[in-house]
Amino acid sequence: MSQSELAVSYASLILADDDVDVTPEKLQTLIKAANVEDVESIWTTLFAKALEGKNVKDMLLNVGSGGGSAAAPTGGAGAGGAAPDLAQEEETKPEKEEEKEESDEDMGFGLFD
Repeated sequence: MSQSELAVSYASLILADDDVDVTPEKLQTLIKAANVEDVESIWTTLFAKALEGKNVKDMLLNVGSGGGSAAAPTGGAGAGGAAPDLAQEEETKPEKEEEKEESDEDMGFGLFD
């Protein structure tokens, strides 16, 4: 990561932490205040467009959670609810038989034909 990209990244995080909209102008102002030179305006524009309408704090909190997963169930065994028996759940799932791959001989040709 270049110094320009790093400066714009930090400036974006500072703006997000202060609950300020990330715009190219605000990013440039922060970068100039930090005495970082030679940051092309394309970087501030790209970061501003990429973060437009997004909550950066939420993005940082959900980094390792994966996308589109359902919310975790509430009221586990520690909360007084009955925890499901995972082994029982696995037993109830039907096992799929692995399909055997067809060999070249079954198709009527081989590697050295």
